Amino acid sequence: MACPHLDSISLSPPTPAQSVYREDCTQCFDSIDEPQGLDVCLQCFNGGCLGIRAHSQLHHVTRSHPLALNIRRTRKRVVKDEPPAKMTKLAIAAETEADRYDITTAVKCHECSTELDKTSPKLAPIVDGILKANTFSRQEEVKAWEQELTSCEHILLLQQHESRKIQSGDLGFCSKCDLKENLWLCLECGNLGCGRAQFGGVGGNSHGLAHADETKHAIAIKLGSISPEGTADVYCYQCDEERVDSDLAAHLAHWGIILSDQVKTEKSLTEMQIEQNLRWEFSMTTEDGKELKPLFGPGLTGLKNLGNSCYLASILQCLFDLPAFRARYDIPEVDLPMVSDPAQDLETQLRKLGDGLLSGRYSKPDSDVVASEGSPEIPHQKGLAPSMLKHLIGRGHAEFSTMRQQDSFELLQHLVKLITRSQHNAPLTDPTLSFKFVLEQRLQCLSCKKVRYTTNEQDSIFIDVPLEKLPAVEDEGDRYKPVSLKTCLDNFTAMEVVELTCSSCSSKDGYTKQSLFKTFPATLVVNARKMTVENWVPRKVDVPVLVGDEPFLLDEYLSSGLQPEEEPLPEEDAAAAPAFAPNEAALDGLMAMGFPRTRCEKALHATGNSDANSAMEWLFGHMEDPDIDEPLVIASGGAKGGGAEVDPEKIEMLGAMGFGAPQARKALKETSGDVERAVEWLFSHPDDQGDFGEAPAEEKKEATLAGSADLPAKFQLQSIVCHKGTSIHTGHYVAFIRKLLDTTTPKWVLFNDEKVVEAGDVEEMKKTAYVYFFNRVY
Repeated sequence: MACPHLDSISLSPPTPAQSVYREDCTQCFDSIDEPQGLDVCLQCFNGGCLGIRAHSQLHHVTRSHPLALNIRRTRKRVVKDEPPAKMTKLAIAAETEADRYDITTAVKCHECSTELDKTSPKLAPIVDGILKANTFSRQEEVKAWEQELTSCEHILLLQQHESRKIQSGDLGFCSKCDLKENLWLCLECGNLGCGRAQFGGVGGNSHGLAHADETKHAIAIKLGSISPEGTADVYCYQCDEERVDSDLAAHLAHWGIILSDQVKTEKSLTEMQIEQNLRWEFSMTTEDGKELKPLFGPGLTGLKNLGNSCYLASILQCLFDLPAFRARYDIPEVDLPMVSDPAQDLETQLRKLGDGLLSGRYSKPDSDVVASEGSPEIPHQKGLAPSMLKHLIGRGHAEFSTMRQQDSFELLQHLVKLITRSQHNAPLTDPTLSFKFVLEQRLQCLSCKKVRYTTNEQDSIFIDVPLEKLPAVEDEGDRYKPVSLKTCLDNFTAMEVVELTCSSCSSKDGYTKQSLFKTFPATLVVNARKMTVENWVPRKVDVPVLVGDEPFLLDEYLSSGLQPEEEPLPEEDAAAAPAFAPNEAALDGLMAMGFPRTRCEKALHATGNSDANSAMEWLFGHMEDPDIDEPLVIASGGAKGGGAEVDPEKIEMLGAMGFGAPQARKALKETSGDVERAVEWLFSHPDDQGDFGEAPAEEKKEATLAGSADLPAKFQLQSIVCHKGTSIHTGHYVAFIRKLLDTTTPKWVLFNDEKVVEAGDVEEMKKTAYVYFFNRVY
């Protein structure tokens, strides 16, 4: 019997702008590799599973979309006697899906429970379009090895000297030495110069750079990187950036080099950068060279690297180990939200990840490769690919929407904000509340001894790790003296002197300032900053921070609050508040580096007037701001009770970007209604609660403080995000988490992307720790 729905429903192939979810279910991690395959809706291209959760059937019922393409993928069985080759950018294009898998497809109608002829004129183009369309994971896999390159004015305005034929290939050599590889051709004059020495033993004496410095010729191309497809390494020495030359063929032909005749003989800069990142791989063997034991089961599921996504995977593993996140997102008994596009819904994707990581259903050895007797290969997991969640987290964000490596702690802060702003319908609660606590700052005038206490709600703390170099050892890099966590916390809560004019006695002697905990969180998040500055460039160093596995007390860091014998400073009128007083020590440090005072003050104001490191990072990110050298202007607090009116349309615009109305209102007031500056202010003040307009002051006072002041305040290290590399924006991130395995004593487990193993070198873990999660224990 013919299906009436096929004739009555209008179908069209997916357009390049449409997302096609043909690899895994949008509501769980069941994929086309499951025995029953995956159903792709022929109308909206949603992917739905056919397993016990039956998300394909659920989609049909809720959306009235009866037609689906079932895709089932099976791995071609290959016996490998050698370990797989290391992945490179070229390897992505070299092996197609058809080389690796057998694909079986069938078109069906849910309503009629019948299979349809997929070769019919109406269905054939739809099926073909779905199978050829790019998926989320494929797009990210390709982008993972590509940098976002652009052209520049030096390429666009390039004036080449008189043309001539240049020796290339085996005949070419550096004009200043006899090197025949790593040669860079100056596109302006045709000079051949060797490049800089590269990781992996590629030689170079930097004669190409010396030529550019002497002649001011900006553009050079690496000869061995030229491919007939038109790709090559193009570098602008004036911009000090890798670039793209849209007229590459013509510029090379000027020197007798025909693009279509070239053969790529050397690695590109991107490929060498991949190998450089692999240097930071964490050891997967024990001290005696044995492979670490792979682990499988609930809570032991790995996450596939989507391309420079280890910063995301490490944070997600730590978060979903916490009780608050497990209770919030691992709730299979609660129905998922009824939304039209599950892939674009944050709640759905976080629930999907909770099920994937914690159920154990996907934590099993990868059987794609059959190891022969001569190949002692230890199978690991395939790993889940959270590409839909990564897309949601990065949507609209200048950094997290790219494929570049990012700072894992900044990602944590961004994710906390997204989750805080999302809905948590009773009885469900916001899991980020477990991070919240209150810091109390005490100021005391050095002259009149009057005090002021102010509080600030936070979800994490920064600790600056003291850097003390140890004597150099031959064949070893820089080594630093280990520091205890207690020393870092003592420094964080230490009293310091700040230069401010007293509002009571007008003394200019200054104040003592100290920050202590007014309340403690259920989970304390600590970011350890281990930064030094070399040649004006911030560089991360590995300093061992000594943290034991046993519980420890933080009672000594609890603020006692205003004491009966203390006299409070008078409250200041917001309109008459003094101008911004920068942290003098931080200001002096920044100015000593050569930054102008105006820029330093702006940076300190934007980063909470905390320390030179934070301000310096802000400066490096805002060097190109058009108003960077304009004097700092601090908006007046205005009249109490809400101040000047703010344009509701601008609040709505910021609301569409994910900011709450109170935060948007406060940001617009602070920036005189400028939306662009308001966005910048919001990202610079993530902890500010905002302006609640006409809300009575007494309501705020009655609000319950986040966290708890109960003693004893006993904490225990639960998990760590570790980082190897000289910059937090490069290198490699992993997570170490304490887990109860087959004993009553917790053991450290290493989550290295999709690999989950029993940890080996715990000391190495502590040396490279970057973000700590401490759970409160009772």
